[in-house]
Amino acid sequence: MGNSWGNIPRTGFDLYFHPEVTPGPLDEPTFDPSLGFPEGRKKREMVATEEEMRSVKLPLDRRDYCAHHLIKYVSCVRDKWPFAVMCSHEKHVYLTCENEDFVLRTKEYERERRLRVRAQKIKELESKDLLAQA
Repeated sequence: MGNSWGNIPRTGFDLYFHPEVTPGPLDEPTFDPSLGFPEGRKKREMVATEEEMRSVKLPLDRRDYCAHHLIKYVSCVRDKWPFAVMCSHEKHVYLTCENEDFVLRTKEYERERRLRVRAQKIKELESKDLLAQA
């Protein structure tokens, strides 16, 4: 009950009051993506091609890394209509992929924000050291 304010998205607030450390929604990452990963990171690749998405008439806002699961789900619904409930497995796989994608994007946002805060603190410490030496 006391944590009701902990789940409020603060992106707009932080972007307004702390624009130097808050990544915007359209900003490219400013740090090396493999920073902090000794063995490197696996690059994400689109499984569905542009032609497949166009042929299924997938809306532009649904053309993401989970589009291949959505294509399977949409084709299952078309094949089994009016018994679309038989496609519950495909729907579950698609929604799970969407959730994992959201979690990954959230982690990337938080990583970028924390690295910006760290860089700003380092810059402040360096400026204080230069002032103390002078």
